[in-house]
Amino acid sequence: MPETYPCLIDGELITTDATMEVLNPANEQVIALVPSCGKEELDRAVAAARRAFKTWKATPIDERRKVIQGISAAIKDNADELFRLLTTEQGKPHAQAQMEVFGAAGMAAAQSTLNLDEVINQDDEQRLSRTRRVPVGVVGGIVPWNFPVMMAIQKIAPALLSGCTIVLKPSPFTPLTTLRIAELIKDVVPAGTVNIITGEDTLGPLITEHPDIDKITFTGSTATGKKIMEGASKDLKRITLELGGNDASIVLPDADVSKVAEQLFWSSFSNAGQICVAAKRIYIHEDIYDELSQAIADYAKNVTVGDGAQQGTGVGPIQNKKQFDRVCELIQDAKDNGYKFLTGGDVDPSGTGYYVPITILDNPPEDARIVAEEQFGPVMPLMKFATTEEAIARANNSEYGLAGAVWTADPAKGVEIAEQLETGTVWVNEYLHLSPFAPFGGHKQSGFGAEYGVEGLKEFTYAQVITVKKDAFA
Repeated sequence: MPETYPCLIDGELITTDATMEVLNPANEQVIALVPSCGKEELDRAVAAARRAFKTWKATPIDERRKVIQGISAAIKDNADELFRLLTTEQGKPHAQAQMEVFGAAGMAAAQSTLNLDEVINQDDEQRLSRTRRVPVGVVGGIVPWNFPVMMAIQKIAPALLSGCTIVLKPSPFTPLTTLRIAELIKDVVPAGTVNIITGEDTLGPLITEHPDIDKITFTGSTATGKKIMEGASKDLKRITLELGGNDASIVLPDADVSKVAEQLFWSSFSNAGQICVAAKRIYIHEDIYDELSQAIADYAKNVTVGDGAQQGTGVGPIQNKKQFDRVCELIQDAKDNGYKFLTGGDVDPSGTGYYVPITILDNPPEDARIVAEEQFGPVMPLMKFATTEEAIARANNSEYGLAGAVWTADPAKGVEIAEQLETGTVWVNEYLHLSPFAPFGGHKQSGFGAEYGVEGLKEFTYAQVITVKKDAFA
C-alpha cells in the first residue's frame, strides 16, 4: 500500500478517509496517496488561519523574519531528500530539481530581508501624514505543478512577512514535496499561520469563494485565472494572478551563433518546456537563421529525453497525461498542416511515461497553433524575420505579455528593443533569471499584480494613511 502524506492544519498533521493517488510521470506508477480535502477541512484550515492572524499580525517583523529563515533552513537541510522526491512526482531531472529546491530556500531567505517602510506624505506646521502597510488577512494560495516547491515558497514567504496567514493548496499532480516540507516546518511556524491542504480541482473554487479568505494568490493558466477573478469578485477579494505566456525571443544578426544556440535551447526546453516564461516563440534574423536553426537542432541531438532520476537525462517527461495529450495534439496539428520539422515530432502514445521528443519546427506561419498558442512542452518553433520592426510587431502580436528576450552583441540595442516589448519582464542576452528583489508579473492576459520584491510584498497588504492635525486644540 503506498504511503499517505498528511496535510498541515493548525499545527497538526491530518489525513482524511478519502485520498488521491499521485503518479510518477516517468512510469505512470502510483507513488503515494494524499488527503482529498473538502469543505470541512478547508473550513478548519481557514478558521485556524483566522485565529492565528490575530496574533501574527502583531508579531514584530524581526520575529517573522526568523520564522521565514527557519523555513529556508528546513528546506536546505533536507534538500537531498526533497529534490529526489520532487523528481519522482514532477519528472524534472535531478539537477533541475536541485536548483528548484535550493532556489526555494534561497528565495525564502532573501525575501525575509525585505522591508515595507512607512512613507511620510506631509510633515509641516499643519499636520503629519504617513502611509503604512497593514496585512490583508488570510491568504488562499493555489500552486501549479511545474514548479511546486518554488511557487509554494514564493506565496508563503511574503504572506508571512507581511503579517498575513495562509491556506495553501498544492496541485493534485505534485503535492508530495510540499506536504513533506509541511512536516518539516510544523514546529517552525506558529500553529495556524501556514496551513497546507490537498484536494481535487473542486477544492480550488471553494478557496476562491470562501468568505473568510481575504486574498487569493494563484499561479496557473489564464483560463483558470479568469475563473478565479470571477469567483473572488463576489466579495472583492484581493488577487494576484501569475498566468500563461507565449514568450518571444528575438535574435539579432550580430548574435554569436556558437554561443547563443545552447542558451536558446535551454531557454525553451528546461523543465521539458513547462515554464511560464520559457521561450515559446523564437524569431531569428534571416541573415543567421539557417546557421542558428541548424546549430540548435544539432545541439538537441545530444540531449537525452528520459526519466529524470536517471543519470544523463536532460529533458524529463511531461508532468501529467492531460498536458501530454495537449502537446501531442499541437504536434499533430503541425504535421497535419505540413509544417517542416528540424527534429522530433514523432510521439509514441502507447509507451509508458509521458515522454515527448525534443521537437523543433522550421519557420511555421504566424497563425499556426504551435506559434499562436502556449505549448508548455518540449516544442520550439523557430521563425525567420527581416527587420527589427517586424520582429517587435510579431512578438507583441499576442494576448499574453509575461516575458521575452533579446539576443545581440549590442546590449544598448537590446535594451532599445526590450523597451518596445509588451511584457512584464524582458531579458537581454540571458533567460529565466528571476530576482527575489525585483517584481515579476505579466501584462495583458498574463496576469494581475506582481510577485517578488517590495512590489510583490505590497500585494499582501493594504495601504493605510494616518493623518494627525497638529495643534488642533491650541
